[in-house]
Amino acid sequence: MIKVGVVGGTGYTGVELLRLLALHPQVSLTAITSRGEAGLPVADMFPSLRKRVDLRFVAPQDAALDECDVVFFATPNGIAMKQAAELVATGVRVIDLAADFRIRDVAEWQKWYGMEHAAPELVAEAVYGLPEVNREKIRSARVLANPGCYPTAVQLGFLPLIEAGVVDISHLVADAKSGVSGAGRKAEVHALFAEAADSFKAYGVPGHRHLPEIRQGLTRAAGTPVGLTFVPHLTPMIRGIHATLYGRLNGDVDLQALFEKRYAGEPFVDVLPAGSHPETRSVRASNLCRIAVHRPQGGDVVVVLSVIDNLVKGAAGQAVQNMNIMFGCEETLGLDIVPVSP
Repeated sequence: MIKVGVVGGTGYTGVELLRLLALHPQVSLTAITSRGEAGLPVADMFPSLRKRVDLRFVAPQDAALDECDVVFFATPNGIAMKQAAELVATGVRVIDLAADFRIRDVAEWQKWYGMEHAAPELVAEAVYGLPEVNREKIRSARVLANPGCYPTAVQLGFLPLIEAGVVDISHLVADAKSGVSGAGRKAEVHALFAEAADSFKAYGVPGHRHLPEIRQGLTRAAGTPVGLTFVPHLTPMIRGIHATLYGRLNGDVDLQALFEKRYAGEPFVDVLPAGSHPETRSVRASNLCRIAVHRPQGGDVVVVLSVIDNLVKGAAGQAVQNMNIMFGCEETLGLDIVPVSP
């Protein structure tokens, strides 16, 4: 059994992680921390976990995290980097669901996240946890940076085109929409029902924190810097990300065959038949990314549609997928979940 600790179990990502870990046949949950809810039974806060999780929240300083095999940080940015080094020194493997170890350039990270990095020495060894790209490195990772939700949907959509060299990488466009759970489980005016319902808006157009992460991944695939315009939007739904991606083709290629070949054998990427239009509800509560590729009117523009559940493949599910790889489990263990519909 894999002894698992979870730091920060009270947010949407945290409870989604607990839901998936509770289903995992090789996981033993040993500690779930919360500063504000210490002593409270987890199932009292989240009745969905009744008879699945019998633990109480514990204060971080009282949790025996050094006795775990792996510790997940489902915490705000800036927390994992302060605790990871101590855990790694004791042999514990760390999976951070926030952004502390995603961006290799520490100065760039500090610019976008507005704080000094507490563990720059770990950034150099941290493995970026996109299994479809870094599976072999993930196996031996001590510190794993779980990708962001927008970056997962956007990178998986663009990667086949960039790796094959069939698009102009200087002019890529990612138009992405997310449900309100992506903002986290905190009281903010823009996420209130009366503010977000029956409305639709773009945000972060001058620059969004996920932009450097996406650019970093696409640049790695291209071998040279890419030009990317990334515009996120808030939609009046709870879960889901829909990324519509645009690129200009620089040659003739069978796009459907290209995508099917690239993701053949990938358990959590589903390339839909030609002409398809994936919906966010088709992946709800699952670890799937569903992709369709189009070439409107047979022209020189390619349009890729990529959908994920932001809390699963975009966060907790991908983290469990990475844990499975790290500990030699079947990659789909605990994640072979049929999406919820309606």
